[in-house]
Amino acid sequence: MPETIHVRGEGGQIISMDLPLPEPIQQRLTQGYLRRVNSDGSPYRGDDEVPAQAEAKPDADGSEEPSTPPAGGRAKPAVSAPKSEWIGYVVSQGQMSADDAANYTKADLIDMAG
Repeated sequence: MPETIHVRGEGGQIISMDLPLPEPIQQRLTQGYLRRVNSDGSPYRGDDEVPAQAEAKPDADGSEEPSTPPAGGRAKPAVSAPKSEWIGYVVSQGQMSADDAANYTKADLIDMAG
């Protein structure tokens, strides 16, 4: 049986969705247009808002392994991650809207994230 999550849409409605998410929905979630929430609409504080998101850290042999996301937050994407993941990260940190973040370069978004 697939895992079900709840997502707050752009209009504020709460939608139940089965994982894996359809690609267009996953992209909108990654970019911050949609937010994962609990069934009652309260902020989701689980492992990670988007399971594909994880900060990569090089290990001893130089390969990158995803790190565990911080509790209640979204892990910072790897520098090599697509711009859309950086937009989602900046939006999840409350720094700006997804539309505003899309106007910046990936390098600018990485600088903003610190």
